[in-house]
Order: sequence, then structure tokens, then C-alpha cells
Amino acid sequence: MKISDVVAFVGHQVHVCRYREAGTLLDWMGDDLRGRKVLDVAGGDGYWAGQTRRRGAFAVSIDLARGKMEYGKTLANPPALIECDALKLPFQDGSFDAILSVCAIEHFDDGGTSLDEMARVLRPGGQIFMSADVLSRADAWPKLRDAHKARYHVQHTYTHESLARLMDERGLDLVRHSYQFRTAAAERLYLSLSTYGGKVGFNAAAPLAPLVAATDAKAPNERGSIVLVQARKRG
Repeated sequence: MKISDVVAFVGHQVHVCRYREAGTLLDWMGDDLRGRKVLDVAGGDGYWAGQTRRRGAFAVSIDLARGKMEYGKTLANPPALIECDALKLPFQDGSFDAILSVCAIEHFDDGGTSLDEMARVLRPGGQIFMSADVLSRADAWPKLRDAHKARYHVQHTYTHESLARLMDERGLDLVRHSYQFRTAAAERLYLSLSTYGGKVGFNAAAPLAPLVAATDAKAPNERGSIVLVQARKRG
């Protein structure tokens, strides 16, 4: 294994939430992606798109962070990496069978336009697998909320209901959803790590991931820090 892959593994998978978040979306996509064209929107270095390539997909990752994409080219399973704006995708209508987007929509000034583009390049019957910041209880901790939003450039937050409405307007039907960091304690942990720990803190807290998953399993699936959704484009 190359050093770049080790670093990417640590950055993406040794993390209190990212592996479970993106891993769940990949599980929803399925283990056998042979013959499917997958687009990762705002995929950074393309690591997660690369995981779909390992499952047989023809994978494309788009982003505006050229440095991250240059790094992504050094990984063992790099997808096609294209520098472009998520609000103006350079692909024809119906070009992809599936779209992946890991906690990206909350960073866009206009989430609706990003969904317009995702829906446009998705074929009828194709599916979107997406996560987004919710921060359901963030108003209880305004300093943590504001620091998180400033540090990670969070423009908007979403629930599964608000995403379902936006998607419905664009010919997409919500298939399922799942919240992570569902309890108040878990959500405060998430905000505290993002505010004070950053990537180092999230990685250092990785041993807590099974505990968070266990508490999530016992809590109602109605709110949390992050929401995952799967939606299908109407025929």
C-alpha cells in the first residue's frame, strides 16, 4: 500500500463519523457496482468515489479544490477527477446511474441549484446517496454552532423532510433516511469535536464511534447532527 493511501485511509476512515457516514451510503449503493456510472459531487480527493471504483463502478469525482484532486491522483484506486463547479456540472443529461455526495450540500450557497444539477445528470430510475449537516439541537449551544458553521463554511442545514421537499420538486422520491449523532450528548460531542478538535480531534475520537452507533440505534430516527438520504429519480 502506498503512503498516500495510508494517509487517505487515516483521514477518511479513522474518524468518529466519516467512515460510518460514507460507509452507510456505500452500503446502500451495494457491493456490486459493475457497469454503473457513479458521480461523487464535491468529492475532494476522490477517496470515496475510489471506493465505488473498487466495487466495479466507472467513477467520477468533481470538486474545485485542485490540490486535493492532485493528491487524489496518487491513490491506488483514483476515480476520474474533474475540476468543476457543482452548480454547473459539465455532463449531459442522464449521464450517471448513481450520485454520491458526502456532507457537501450544506456548503453551497444554493443547495437547490446543486440538486437541480444532480437531478439533471442522473438517468431516470437512477439514485442519489447524500448526507448533510442537520445540527438539530445546535441552538442549545450557540457558540459551538457558530464556530462549527464558520470553520466548515456551513451555509444551510437540512432535515430529511426539507431534503425530501427539495428533491420532490426535482422529480426525486425519497427512499430512506437515517440520522447520526441522534442523542443530545452525541450531538454535543460532534459539535465540540468540530469546534475544538478538527480533523485531529475527529480521528482521536474514533474509538467512540461504536458507542455513538450504539446510542443511535436506541434513539428515534428523527434528528441528529448528520442526515443520510437515498432518493430515486422518477422515470
